Amino acid sequence: MADKTLQLVLVTPETTLLDEPVQALRFPLFDGQAGILPGRAPVVGRLGYGELRVTGSDGENRSFYVDGGFVQVKGSVVSLLTNRAIPVDQIDSAEAKALLEKSRAIIAKGDSEIAAKDRDQERARRMLKLASS
Repeated sequence: MADKTLQLVLVTPETTLLDEPVQALRFPLFDGQAGILPGRAPVVGRLGYGELRVTGSDGENRSFYVDGGFVQVKGSVVSLLTNRAIPVDQIDSAEAKALLEKSRAIIAKGDSEIAAKDRDQERARRMLKLASS
């Protein structure tokens, strides 16, 4: 019979935030959402910006804001490598609003600046949405 848990490893450049057994995960990919349950086929993907929802081995749900990166599922181990992961209850909505206003005020010139402005606005909007939920 297949194991009923996954081992989640959540890593940022500064630290390993989580290394623990979980029942399920849901996270943003750059082109949609992904959910992972035990027994999932191997996969590698690019993370987007938004909510990482973790159902712990005790059945409790926790949420984090993740800021891009990569995910790898190999066997029962799910590794998420992200630039930043913030527990939802620690998101500063005033700071997220300020980031949104700052990115809106930028006058972008050229494709790369427009893409950066759009990316910054999307990050701030997703942080605000999580902070208000």
